[in-house]
Amino acid sequence: QVQLVESGGGLVQAGGSLRLSCAASGRIFSINNMGWYRQAPGKQRELVAVITSGGSTNYADSVKGRFTISRDNVKNTVYLQMNSLKPEDTAVYYCNAYIDPGSRLYAAYWGQGTQVTVSS
Repeated sequence: QVQLVESGGGLVQAGGSLRLSCAASGRIFSINNMGWYRQAPGKQRELVAVITSGGSTNYADSVKGRFTISRDNVKNTVYLQMNSLKPEDTAVYYCNAYIDPGSRLYAAYWGQGTQVTVSS
């Protein structure tokens, strides 16, 4: 019954900004790490950013200084603020989270993906 629902994708010009949101809902006992991945056509899915339950963050080198990941533990939501967007950021973005639905075992859950397109 756990699901992750993403929003905030769209079309933006190079240099612009977007903010992605991903809200977890359903039967949730606890949430550990949360993160964002992206996949461009013909390429492997890659990690963009991750945030731990304690708030520590890591970023792919390609987005450091431009993207910021954050979370709201009250709303069970993870965000990705994307600034200074480049055409090479164009991809489908997926959120993921490690969630314990009450089994006392964490499992990975994925959002449905949201398209981000950056035009030149």
